[in-house]
Amino acid sequence: MLRATRIIRRDAIGRGPDGSGEIVDRIVLDHGDRHRRRLAMRGVGGLGFLLDLPEPAILEDGDALALEDGRLVWVEAAPERLLAIRAPSPLALQRLIWHIGNRHIPAELTDEAVYIAEDHVLAAMVRGLGGSAEPVTRPFRPEGGAYAGGHAHGSSHAHGHPHGHAHAHGPGSSHEPRHAHAHDHAGD
Repeated sequence: MLRATRIIRRDAIGRGPDGSGEIVDRIVLDHGDRHRRRLAMRGVGGLGFLLDLPEPAILEDGDALALEDGRLVWVEAAPERLLAIRAPSPLALQRLIWHIGNRHIPAELTDEAVYIAEDHVLAAMVRGLGGSAEPVTRPFRPEGGAYAGGHAHGSSHAHGHPHGHAHAHGPGSSHEPRHAHAHDHAGD
């Protein structure tokens, strides 16, 4: 099977030897499918290939996948059902963002709104806190997170240090971490 082994970022397409291949198909992917390492794919025009990257990566709208033979497959972000979160003031919006972030869900921050995946429970929470949560359909480009460019880990891994990572999920709901990290905290 034909393999796509590299990502050509949108600003490099048409420049240099890596980005000068012919665009032969396009693939339309939602946010979840744009964060992959290895997956069999089929372009809109029918071209089948294996995405086979050295490590998981986020494919952005307008990027291209470089096939082994030098041809390119254009990446397009699929429209998704989202909620556009807005608030009556900057402070109210900050509070909403804090509550959304406390739930560890992907969010896209723009000048117009904060976008999250459609979720009736979160919509009710936002409205209960004085914000608006309007359904929209558009491509989803959430923030990469603190570890987007580096390593990431789930909630049950070990890397030991002498201080904790306790945090709270609301009044009376704090808990101790289920993980630890081995790294230096100069000045601790």
